[in-house]
Amino acid sequence: MLNLRLVCMGKLKEAYWRQAVAEYEKRLSPFCRFQLLELPEERLPENPSPSQIEVGLQREGEAIRRRVRGRVCPLCIEGKQLDSQGLAKLLEESMLSPGELSFVIGSSFGLSPEVKALGPGFSMSRMTFPHQLARVMLCEQIYRGFQIINHTKYHK
Repeated sequence: MLNLRLVCMGKLKEAYWRQAVAEYEKRLSPFCRFQLLELPEERLPENPSPSQIEVGLQREGEAIRRRVRGRVCPLCIEGKQLDSQGLAKLLEESMLSPGELSFVIGSSFGLSPEVKALGPGFSMSRMTFPHQLARVMLCEQIYRGFQIINHTKYHK
């Protein structure tokens, strides 16, 4: 069974986002060992300078790198876009080797270059989404990917 980690900067603040992720976590339990890790975001001033952002991203990156396992897939706007079948293929390949997969969602300022270098970057869309919504969307797509692998009616 695949060990799947979702490493995210920050916590989901609203109950409806937490409920949505909890629902997909429940749905994923037959297919993988799903683990959600919420790491604290670096505190930055209201209008941070580029150097302050860089330092914050470096610190967040250090925390992320300590917690990812196996194949690492950072989500970043410049990453490759996958369709649902492509994500299913990634899940299936990861089940075989190395058996562990970590998706990473950064803070509102993104991810450090070191985290982006850990694996192929993926983008959910050319559009920009709030990080909380992106987390729910990724959980749904992971669930959809397992449904594709198992040839169920969920994916049409």
